[in-house]
Amino acid sequence: MTTVGIVSAGFMGAGLGRALRAGGARVVTSVAGRSGRTRRLAAEAGLETLPSLAEVVAAADVILSVTPPGQASAAARAIAEAARVTGAGPIVADLNAVSPETMAAIATALDGLPVVDGSISGPPPTTEPGAHLYLSGPRAAAVAALPWDDQVVPVVLGPEIGTASALKMCTASVYKGLNALLTQALRTAGRHGVLEPVLADLARTGLPGTAGIARSATKAARYVDEMREIAATQGGAGLTPALFQAFAEVYAEIATTPLAQGAPESTADLPPAEIITRLTPVDVME
Repeated sequence: MTTVGIVSAGFMGAGLGRALRAGGARVVTSVAGRSGRTRRLAAEAGLETLPSLAEVVAAADVILSVTPPGQASAAARAIAEAARVTGAGPIVADLNAVSPETMAAIATALDGLPVVDGSISGPPPTTEPGAHLYLSGPRAAAVAALPWDDQVVPVVLGPEIGTASALKMCTASVYKGLNALLTQALRTAGRHGVLEPVLADLARTGLPGTAGIARSATKAARYVDEMREIAATQGGAGLTPALFQAFAEVYAEIATTPLAQGAPESTADLPPAEIITRLTPVDVME
């Protein structure tokens, strides 16, 4: 039986872990020092919890690193240290939303461990099956071959580290960039008293309403670093990084709003007017 370690078992990590369990893998994680929500998500997914990261690394054939972008490099260093201490040598698939340059640094930090560059497009399987998992690197096929139980669609892009991260930076720039534009437009509409007609006009042209921006608001703090990674990727392509540096500022402001303080599941069924009210910065509300 293949053993997969999850670092860490948050909303996405726990969802991937549950899909792998359904496919027949042993899935282990550690919730030491983690929040009550992470502990709950790991338990609901049926993941086997071990006392420490070192024990997860020692037990696993494959490690999936699923962290906020700003924590990806630190997670890689911690995994490398755990491998050094335990003598383990698992494949490490970094599935975080980082630039190709950051991914290269992560591969170096993993200090000789087999590395797979990965990116996830779509929600966790616990929310909706069918997320695509893009993979690149010499060992990408090994991660693609994990028992995903038809809940995740693995796609191998090629042998180069950085390819999957580049894809993520391109697709996330559209999905999260559009989300930031919608959020700003609807917050502005709320201030001017035209929220309902703006929503009606957007719906007429097929654009989404407020449900997506409500869920994204709860992740705004981690999106700040992701916007900076996109800016760096675009700068590396010879383009101006200014657009996504500005989106980083947008998400940083969203992260200070009341709506951002809840979990993604807390936004279900909120009416549009309430969403926009909760997306108002506290200093404006006062």
